[in-house]
Amino acid sequence: MKNIAIAGATGAVGCEFLKLMETRNFPIKNLRLLASKRSVGKTLSFCGEKIPVEELTKKSFKGVDLAFFSAGKGRSKEFVPHAVNAGSVVIDNSSAFRMNPDVPLVVPE
Repeated sequence: MKNIAIAGATGAVGCEFLKLMETRNFPIKNLRLLASKRSVGKTLSFCGEKIPVEELTKKSFKGVDLAFFSAGKGRSKEFVPHAVNAGSVVIDNSSAFRMNPDVPLVVPE
């Protein structure tokens, strides 16, 4: 079981991340839904539970094992380093690190 964060949780791709994790019974211990300040206070459903959306900040990744990013290139460049420094493995959906030779590129089926 993993502690998971989704940055950009209220966007179309963030919502799709949630659906996939629910459908596939992804082993989640704790789920943090992160988005901009304007989304704070909203809730999203996951496995029949309402989970509050938190503001994406530099400190959002303490204790997070796996962070999924779909918040845009600028937000990824700003916050992915903080997630990595906190010990998270990051999967970023943007082009922010696409041409970086130190970052593996994963191409899904």
